[in-house]
Amino acid sequence: MVRAVHERVEPEMVNAGVPEADRHGATVGTEDRTGITEDMIATLVAAFYARVRADSVLAPIFEAKVRDWDFHLAKLCDFWSSVVLGSGRYHGQPMLAHITLAIGTEHFDRWVRLFEDTVVGLCPPAAAARFIDKARRIADSFELGMGVARGEIRTPTRSRRAGDGG
Repeated sequence: MVRAVHERVEPEMVNAGVPEADRHGATVGTEDRTGITEDMIATLVAAFYARVRADSVLAPIFEAKVRDWDFHLAKLCDFWSSVVLGSGRYHGQPMLAHITLAIGTEHFDRWVRLFEDTVVGLCPPAAAARFIDKARRIADSFELGMGVARGEIRTPTRSRRAGDGG
């Protein structure tokens, strides 16, 4: 059985110890339920990060760290494929990549808002709901993890919004 990402920052843990055949079945099942495909993920990632690169708040953070955007976007497609489809393609440690960044709640809120706007504009409702749920949980996990590393106590705010069923 594929484990949910809800409790983890590391999406590759979704598939830890899960046979490839089971991951394929989970991926197909998610595609059937939500309409999410690898092509949709690639389109979403490209559109969203084009917006990030044009954003006055987020662009400076990304431009200071990302040297090869083609490589970064391919890695993000793998990440989102693992998160929303359970494909197991991503094998990184995203928390470690972000932990030293000087970012806070306002950056996470901006990232989520831009992501949600992009998703709603590109994806059918079932796909949008899955992407948004995962993005809110990821933002909360990153913000909490980064807060712990800084000795701060934080409370998740995005993945448990009233009326969202979270």
